[in-house]
Amino acid sequence: MRIAVIGGGPGGLYFAYLWKKRHPEARIDLFEQNAADATFGFGVVFSEQALEFLRADDPDTVEAIAPRMESWSNITLNLRGESVAIDGIGFSSIGRLELLTILQARARSAGIVPRYDTAIPSVDALDGYDLIVAADGLNSMARRSFENEFGASVSYSTNHFAWYGTTKTFATLSQTFVATELGTFNAHHYRYSPEMSTFLVECDAATWAAYGFAGKTIAESQAICETVFAGTLDGHALISNKSVWRNFPWVWNERWSHRNIVLIGDALHSAHFSIGSGTRLAMEDAIALAEALREHPGNALAAFEAARRPIVDKLVAAADASGGWYERFPEHMRLAPRDFAWSYIQRSGRIDPARLRKISPKFVDG
Repeated sequence: MRIAVIGGGPGGLYFAYLWKKRHPEARIDLFEQNAADATFGFGVVFSEQALEFLRADDPDTVEAIAPRMESWSNITLNLRGESVAIDGIGFSSIGRLELLTILQARARSAGIVPRYDTAIPSVDALDGYDLIVAADGLNSMARRSFENEFGASVSYSTNHFAWYGTTKTFATLSQTFVATELGTFNAHHYRYSPEMSTFLVECDAATWAAYGFAGKTIAESQAICETVFAGTLDGHALISNKSVWRNFPWVWNERWSHRNIVLIGDALHSAHFSIGSGTRLAMEDAIALAEALREHPGNALAAFEAARRPIVDKLVAAADASGGWYERFPEHMRLAPRDFAWSYIQRSGRIDPARLRKISPKFVDG
């Protein structure tokens, strides 16, 4: 089988690695429009059991990634000068570029030679391949080429966010909510290495307009965010990496494949960054697609969707609910800090009070 993979992110790299490792005779060409060391953002976070979803059938990749991760078992919420710890909510993180570097090495070890700096102008350019795996992200060329056939839809959050880094490291995954004279901000911040943290700044549409961010340069926006979160940054600066203001895109497709093209990862579905599952979803898509191709060679794409869709539906619904909570975070900030934390931890609908008592007894007892 001759396979083309469009996109050298975690989903594309991991699928190419899995299939080539298990089928050395397969012809797989992976195309990535950017350079090998180009990446947007800083750290990525994995919720709860981190890489346990890989351990069953790919322990070697887990052993390559896990030692590079930062982990913690609490979430800390900061509101009006008070901090509330929610125990038992585990997360792990790693630098996005470091994760890509590890997955690139895994792919090369299996015999994949990615073609970087190679943009695919249209699906027609891949004529002759038996399968085209579109792992080309939120702005997927493959999806946009066949929007009607995929039943594609894209909508956008009204909140704006900018993804920074900082040398200030944080003990846990933390969120700081700040009210200013012109509006309200939230920062999602967590360390992803011993020396660096992600610092993602979010604000509602009214605040974004009041500060005039539409007319600000990246440097001007960064300076404002440093002032707003001066107490949190404790003298450290923010670091930019294409840190423009964005609105989170909600991507969904009614149909996951068309002809010999199949979508995975962000090209197929997006999960709001507040639940930390985007990278995991892409890698799990890669696993499920490889399994479907192996077990159902005559009907693999339909089998992939049938097996994977119920799981994705559940996770994306939770991400949508979480994203909806953030759309109204200025309203929630009126609550007392502990009531605010109670609202926060139940925002996705996945943790009811009974389950919360089991996993976060100190928080509930408080």
